[in-house]
Amino acid sequence: MIVKRETLRVQSTGMRPTFHNVTEQVKAAVERSGVQNGVCVVCSHHTTCSVLIQEPSFDETYTGLDYLQQDLLDVLETIIPTCRREGQYMHPGPKITEVAASHGETKPMCLNTDAHLRSVLMGRSESIVIAEGRLDLGNFGQVYFVDLDQTRARQREVQIQIIGE
Repeated sequence: MIVKRETLRVQSTGMRPTFHNVTEQVKAAVERSGVQNGVCVVCSHHTTCSVLIQEPSFDETYTGLDYLQQDLLDVLETIIPTCRREGQYMHPGPKITEVAASHGETKPMCLNTDAHLRSVLMGRSESIVIAEGRLDLGNFGQVYFVDLDQTRARQREVQIQIIGE
């Protein structure tokens, strides 16, 4: 059995959710692993990020999101509105604000409750079958890492674990 692990780094834009198509990087990691049949798990340690599989819609909004991405964000906005002010949600409370301050985060940086809740709904990982040395994504599937935190730009890590033979 082969077990390989890689980490990708991506840069979010801040001010809005950032979608990163990491499909080619994940395919390359599978190829480097030498695994012919197994499973590839793509996940995020970040609790305000998600990993999803979706097809690209090709048409783009003026802000650079494809139409399916924008539709997803619009639906999420109706279910979990973007955190815009203190007191909109119970989180962040005084204790987490103190902890965040000890890590150099300002109070406005803590106003990311929407990203935490959206990540819970969307999930932080995807498992993809590897068959004959290739990711089995179907005809149009793409792997996206989504940074849902809108408070600031930052570098994020995408974890890839490949298991098989």
